[in-house]
Amino acid sequence: MARRLRSKKGSALYAQRKAIVEPVNGQIKEGRGLRRFLLRGLEKVNGEWHLIAATHNLLKLFRFRQSQQQALAVATG
Repeated sequence: MARRLRSKKGSALYAQRKAIVEPVNGQIKEGRGLRRFLLRGLEKVNGEWHLIAATHNLLKLFRFRQSQQQALAVATG
């Protein structure tokens, strides 16, 4: 694995992680306080994860809309 990561292709693929997956996991862990799942069993954990991801996405949409409304108020204002 170390040899693969040292290659140009492997290094480029690994560098994409920070732009694709890592920030979302960090935001959920830090912002939502998710350190471990509350339920047991793969099906229940999967449902819990979907709920957490949905609330994360809804919060992002809410904040985006709020910022757009504030920008509009300042521009017309």
